[in-house]
Amino acid sequence: MATSKNKVRALGLCSGGLDSTLAGLVLRKQQIEVEWISFETPFFSAGKARRAAEQTGIPLTIENITDEYITMLRHPNCGYGQQMNPCLDCHALMFRVAARFMKERQFDFLFSGEVVGQRPMSQTKPSLRYVEKNSDCVGYILRPLSAKLLPETIPEKEGLVDREQLLDISGRGRKRQIQLAKQFGLTDYPAPAGGCLLTAKGYSNRLRDLFAHQDTSTENELHLLRYGRHFRLNDQSKLIVGRTQADNDNLLRLHNPKTDTVIEVSHFPGPIALLPHGTKDVITLAASICTGYSKAPVLTAVEVSITSPESRSVVRVLGLLPSDVSKFLIE
Repeated sequence: MATSKNKVRALGLCSGGLDSTLAGLVLRKQQIEVEWISFETPFFSAGKARRAAEQTGIPLTIENITDEYITMLRHPNCGYGQQMNPCLDCHALMFRVAARFMKERQFDFLFSGEVVGQRPMSQTKPSLRYVEKNSDCVGYILRPLSAKLLPETIPEKEGLVDREQLLDISGRGRKRQIQLAKQFGLTDYPAPAGGCLLTAKGYSNRLRDLFAHQDTSTENELHLLRYGRHFRLNDQSKLIVGRTQADNDNLLRLHNPKTDTVIEVSHFPGPIALLPHGTKDVITLAASICTGYSKAPVLTAVEVSITSPESRSVVRVLGLLPSDVSKFLIE
């Protein structure tokens, strides 16, 4: 797979964290032409990778992999972590996509900032082997920060990379990475943190509910899981009630006017409520739940505006107290 060009070219998977940034700089120090690829889905963004690229000048490609990711996420080979996070199969998918780019754009190998032993689920030696085995590029994944602790890769064997200039970092400590960052003049880098919504309990519970009731979902439906309170009214209908003005704005921004019903109390401050794919038999219940979270007086019938894909109407309902509808809440 090595090219005949004089210039060695490497494509790295970049999260934008310190480790992936350092991996690129370690290889660039060897005069290797380094580029990055980063991925986006509704569960994680490439924002940190964009900042790392701006800071280092390393070219970055961003790819939305939502469709492939959802297919994997519904049935991950290795299952999930504590929540809906399929870490091993997530990494394997990212490397498979990166391998396609590597071949199409004639890079010599892939690399990442993974450190042996840093994460107990996804960065053990068996986990790294699983990812590589399922990556479509066995032998061509270099992990510069821990390379000396791992088997020699094909680019090392072929002399494209000087193994002696690679590192043997392991474990969860960051002392050596911080020292290395100083050597490269890096002072502004993000603290280690998750950033993947699939590790969050509330989001994961909402996603499980969505998968249990829908065979397919749009990107916007996945983004909507981040906002408001979610209520499962029946097998066909879910209600989302905004908590804040920001929630309200996002519900309106993300809803599909061709399929979703918008509910709003007419004359009192309160939330926007959204009924995705809602059926008519739950309109009154949904309007009563929305009213219960508004400033409308208790035990007083109030007007509620209903904007469905087919029509606009007004219903009068009594608000249901939050305590009365907690059985519907997806927590």
